[in-house]
Amino acid sequence: MIVALTNDDGIQAPGLRAMYKALLDAGHEVHVVAPVTEQSAVGHAVTISLPLRVKEFHENGFRGRGVYGTPTDCVKLGLSCLLDKKPDVVVSGINAGANVGPDILYSGTVSAATEAAHMGYPALAVSYDSFRPADLSGQAAHAAGLLATLDWQALPARCVVNLNYPALPMAEVKGVRACPQTRAVWKDWYDHRTDPRGGSYWWLNGVIPPETVAPGTDRALLTEGWITLTPLRFDFTD
Repeated sequence: MIVALTNDDGIQAPGLRAMYKALLDAGHEVHVVAPVTEQSAVGHAVTISLPLRVKEFHENGFRGRGVYGTPTDCVKLGLSCLLDKKPDVVVSGINAGANVGPDILYSGTVSAATEAAHMGYPALAVSYDSFRPADLSGQAAHAAGLLATLDWQALPARCVVNLNYPALPMAEVKGVRACPQTRAVWKDWYDHRTDPRGGSYWWLNGVIPPETVAPGTDRALLTEGWITLTPLRFDFTD
């Protein structure tokens, strides 16, 4: 398969590099278009008032294009202008931090996959339930293998497959569960702090209260040690 690979953690992030190697090892042709800088939680932001610039990355067996923009910029620009070949699928990740429940509204990782789906491409978002992953080679190899087994033709139009891995070694993972997204939401607060010069600043913090998470949903199953697979669609009509 021809795979377009992106993320929101930046083109040098360990998760993207692990996914790149795993896809190559699985025999796929991989083309990377990802943000040059960290773009976590930018959602579906699109750059409309500034030009987009591209930087080539060739290092340690890795090749890719970095875009000075958002994850959605990378997908729009990559699929319309930068890639010489039309990919069979677009993969976004592996993200540092889960994207379950309300996270999908904030996530640049999921938004990149969503943009690809809206442009008519099969799309997979991949995340890991820790902000400090050490080695994602096992998760990347599993995701690369799963990519080839999914029946993409059977999925409805504009569907995003949202895949999340628990913060466990792959040998300890219970398996894969298809499941709905949780409806629980974040309980946020801001920590008020003082910088060395006496100025105030605020740092966002928060949790999804465990008692609000319904059993069998993505957040609950991920905490229990399952890989969660949730098909997403973006029709917000009530």
